[in-house]
Parts: sequence; structure tokens; C-alpha cells
Amino acid sequence: MSLTRRAMLGALGGLAVGGTVASVVGTGIAAAPENASPAKTGRFEQVGGDFGWKPHKLDARVCAPVAYDGYWHKGYACGYGTFYGIIGMLGEQYGAPYNQFPFTMLEANKGGISDWGTICGALYGAVAAFALFWPRKERNAMVDELFRWYEKTKLPIYNPGDAAKGVKGEIPSNASESVLCHISVARWCYEHKKENGSKERSERCGRITADVTTKAIEIINAKIDAGESWKGAYPKQESVAYCGECHSKGKDADIQKGNMDCTPCHGGSEHVQNKFKDHP
Repeated sequence: MSLTRRAMLGALGGLAVGGTVASVVGTGIAAAPENASPAKTGRFEQVGGDFGWKPHKLDARVCAPVAYDGYWHKGYACGYGTFYGIIGMLGEQYGAPYNQFPFTMLEANKGGISDWGTICGALYGAVAAFALFWPRKERNAMVDELFRWYEKTKLPIYNPGDAAKGVKGEIPSNASESVLCHISVARWCYEHKKENGSKERSERCGRITADVTTKAIEIINAKIDAGESWKGAYPKQESVAYCGECHSKGKDADIQKGNMDCTPCHGGSEHVQNKFKDHP
């Protein structure tokens, strides 16, 4: 039975028939005999094996508008839009198991995970899609490429034209220099004198959802072609390499965790100094 895009956007992924889902989806918890011990059932084993879904190439020109619409769908926002723009579109084209995913799970990424301003939800949606197909050793290069591109690229690029749901026409862009929602949004609002609660800011994030989907699909398609040998084009950030000379594994002060650009938080600008001491 085929599903319409409207039905797919609101899909809960076949959760209504819990026992049937694993057999339809080809992943999930492997069935075990009643009263069997965890050691005998193979706890943590998945039907179809880890990373058992097969990736397919997608056309970003087709998927980007869907990701943009997904951002606005019931206010589910960036993580939902990006993930649906990839996995939902695989479902529309290839059916199960892709169309059985409970897509609303990704709604938790709104506002950098429930408005906490942490990782940009659009990025998480893309990485979650990567992780359905590739294990960490292969996926890390894909994540590095996507995240470094996001830090350095002036976004948004995508323009929905007359299909815009927030603000039509051109809107300003900038490089966030960070994968954090808090910094990405604040920097854009500060540079362009916009409010976080404005329609322009929502439109900006909707368009970035389409941009991230486009870049993620570019990476997925290249990965499918090159296999394990695929490598990204973006080099390690200068700040990460510089700070890593002292603060990475095996160095004098091994305290650094992470690969994001160090400068937004450790660059010494007045905006990252102690704002609580003697604040009026």
C-alpha cells in the first residue's frame, strides 16, 4: 500500500502493531523465547544486524523542498525536517523499512534539543540518518565533513520562492562558526539585527534545514560511490589543531573533548567573557 506525503509526514511509523513492526521494518529487538535469560537471547542484537538498512542515492533537488516543508509541519522543526527529507524520502521511493520509522521522534531536536540550544537539530537529523547505514568508523568522516561545512558556509542558501512559509524573498546569511544552535542563531540575529522570535529567524532555520539536507545527501551519494575509502574535503579547523597541540590525547593537558571550532567560546571576545560578575 502506498502512502501519500501527507500521511508520511505525520506517520508514527507503524507503532500501533508493536509485535509486527520488527518483522516489517527489518530492525528492532530480536524476538526471544518466554522466560529466556538475556545471555541466551543475545540482548542488544537487532533483527537484520547492526546498521542493517541499505542506503540509496537521493536527488537533493527533490528532497530539499520536502525537508523545508517538514520543518514547518506541525512545528516539528529542523531535526524532523532533515531526517524526513532523507529517510522519509527513501520511504516514499522504496517503501519499507524506511517508511516505518517513527519520524516524530526527531521532533525532540527542535531548538537544539527541546529549546536547550545545543546541537543544531538539522545536523542531528542528518547524522541520525547516516547512523542507520554506517558504523562509527565510517560515519565519523561523514559527520566531520557536514559539521565543518556548516561552521564555515554562509547559510541559508536555499530559497523556497513563492512556497516560503515564513518570509518570502531573500534573507541575510552568515557563517555560524559553530554547530551549536545557541551560537548559530544568536550570531545570525546579532549580525542582522533580528529577534530570535521573529518570522525571519524561523524562515532562516527552515531554509537551513533544506541546506543541511542537501549537503547530507551529497555526502551520502558520494559515500555510496566510494565506499569505505570516502574522505571529506574540509580540513580540521585551525583552532582545533592548535589547541590540540596541548590539550588532546597524550599531550601535557589532556582535557579537550570534541572537534568543533574552539574560537566561538574561547576566542577571548567581549561576548564570551564573564557576564555575570558585576552585571547591572
